Amino acid sequence: MPLETVTTGLQFPEGPIAMADGSVILVEIRRKTLSRVAPDGTVTVIAELGGGPNGAAIGPDGRVYVCNNGGLGWIDLEGGIMVPHGAAADYAGGCIQAVDLQTGTVEVIYTECDGRPLSAPNDIVFDRQGGFWFTDLGKENDTTRDYGALYYAKIDGSFISRQRDRLSWPNGCGLSPDESVLYVAETWTGRLWAYDISEPGVLKAPEVSYMPGRLILTLPGYQPFDSLAVQATGDVCVATGVNGRITIISPGGAQQEVPIPDFITTNICFGGADMKDAWVTASSTGILYKTRWDTAGLKLAFNG
Repeated sequence: MPLETVTTGLQFPEGPIAMADGSVILVEIRRKTLSRVAPDGTVTVIAELGGGPNGAAIGPDGRVYVCNNGGLGWIDLEGGIMVPHGAAADYAGGCIQAVDLQTGTVEVIYTECDGRPLSAPNDIVFDRQGGFWFTDLGKENDTTRDYGALYYAKIDGSFISRQRDRLSWPNGCGLSPDESVLYVAETWTGRLWAYDISEPGVLKAPEVSYMPGRLILTLPGYQPFDSLAVQATGDVCVATGVNGRITIISPGGAQQEVPIPDFITTNICFGGADMKDAWVTASSTGILYKTRWDTAGLKLAFNG
């Protein structure tokens, strides 16, 4: 698939949202902002978020909900390549934020669950009931790391539930077309998990007690997974690092690959009238790409 460079110079872009006007809203993790990229590549800042804004999604009230990981450390390589490394020196905890697109007003919705602070919220997806699932990757430093977790919450701050605990690097998340399955990509293991949903916001108990869900696929070698998006067919498109690509995975575990020229390819989103316009964040190089996808993306519960 030929790639069009929409814009360059982004500060580690992630969490893209395709908007009806052709623009893309995304976070710039290193810049600590929610930004808008116009079709002509012009970048404007919507809000200053602080910490480390990561996954983002439109909620039922039209605001953008952001998983903020609390801030990352950075390594700068030759050629302007940016690589995240552990927690920022001023890391003070993760949170869920909501941003009014008209005013840029930022509200912190959640900082903890049942008295336990959020560590590093990473990715988010809304269901049709207006609640949202989100992953918490966990933070690490030179000697220790937090476990990750999987949460469900409501936008008014009234309810948050930890649905899975003691997970290893849960990153991208997305719902199947019928919302009966939550897919979660596990970063350093290169695994895609499926979690069966019994009712909105509640996961079924795992079929095997020592596994968090149903294992769909484990990639061979060292191929870390990042964020994901689901196609209308139900296949899952997972951004894949080191080799730089989008890995398209069927619910049965079959896979195909679309190469992307960045070893830290982090996310994909779909939009356009036929949902076949795709935007990909190439984060280490700070580029947003656009392409035409062979298969339509799944239309999300709430859209810009």
